Amino acid sequence: MTVISLNMYQAIAVAAIMLVIGQVLVNKIAFLRRYCIPAPVVGGLIFALAHTVVRGMGILEFEMDTTLQTVFMTAFFCSVGFLAAFGMLKKGGIGVIKFLVLAIVMVTLQDVVGGFGAKMFGLDGRLGLAMGSIPLVGGHGTSASFGAFLEERGVAGAQTVAVACATYGLIAGCVIGGPIASSKIRKYGLKSKGINEAGTTGPEIVEVEKDTDTGALDEAKMLSAAVFIVIAVGIGTIISMFIDKVLTMPAYIGAMLAAAVIRNVADGRGKPLPMAEITSLGNVCLSLFLALAMINLKLWQLVALALPMIVILLIQTAMMFFFASYVVFPVMGRDYDAATMSSGFCGFGMGATPNAMANMQAVTKLYGPAPVAFMIVPLVGSLFIDFFNATIITAFANFLA
Repeated sequence: MTVISLNMYQAIAVAAIMLVIGQVLVNKIAFLRRYCIPAPVVGGLIFALAHTVVRGMGILEFEMDTTLQTVFMTAFFCSVGFLAAFGMLKKGGIGVIKFLVLAIVMVTLQDVVGGFGAKMFGLDGRLGLAMGSIPLVGGHGTSASFGAFLEERGVAGAQTVAVACATYGLIAGCVIGGPIASSKIRKYGLKSKGINEAGTTGPEIVEVEKDTDTGALDEAKMLSAAVFIVIAVGIGTIISMFIDKVLTMPAYIGAMLAAAVIRNVADGRGKPLPMAEITSLGNVCLSLFLALAMINLKLWQLVALALPMIVILLIQTAMMFFFASYVVFPVMGRDYDAATMSSGFCGFGMGATPNAMANMQAVTKLYGPAPVAFMIVPLVGSLFIDFFNATIITAFANFLA
């Protein structure tokens, strides 16, 4: 069988091509848009499937340099760290704290089910984490990063399993979210109470500042954003070095912590960072990181794990359904916003924050605005849960080792 080795430049070129193909398909196929399937996942999965087929036929196998995957991964999670403005917890009030606590409880339950479920099948308990909060609350980004983290520690196939479970979670979270909200609304006769500050049913939209003459992004702010990310990543390597002496954690954790400190110090001094530009650069890094991770998947590793994955994922789905319906809804107030938040909880608890927003937008389109839900869910899903999820995953990974 012919083996083709791609260096880091060739690998990123292939990833970019598959990213473009994925974006074209997402634009054209309604199913992919409805369930918020990311373009790099679509394009990368096509490559991974083709690679599996030609390898299975004994024709061709690819080996890729993944150096740039680590670079883009660290830069993306660094940009997530900049979102952790902890002053927003105070602004969001007790509702944000309650919802965050519920999310932390769910993360823990998912890792208990995944870790100990895998052990029941005679597998490495750490592989079960790739069927727990890594793909479900974490999504594809965390799956690719923590999957690689586990594989470096001898857990074969962790990244492939995690990404496959994340793809399942995106769809499952959307499927179960809407019925939960609609059933609560009809059963208790719940009504919408108003609109958000922007006068719409959706979340507040962050406007990226543009040059009024050309419509282009502010070049100076883009440069500042890039500089902040690079500095935070550099400082993060030092933080990670000290963390590793006590606890084994992914390399990007240091960058996230450094970014969070920089953000909160800047906010405290009244000098806001160029967050729109930082987020934009982070999204670019995420797309390239995911595309690289997806084209590197070894799908043939899933064959022997099919039964454990199916059983554990079905348990996770049932647990999410009952938790959202019988814990999130009453804890968050048993009102219309609580019902909407239950739908959103399924979205980001099984997939990602965009899925949560899609779930809630579907509910509000039918039943009216839910301003409290649209404030709380994005704050927890986008700003805070990644920190707690990474910490809990790491604790379980060390415990199950």
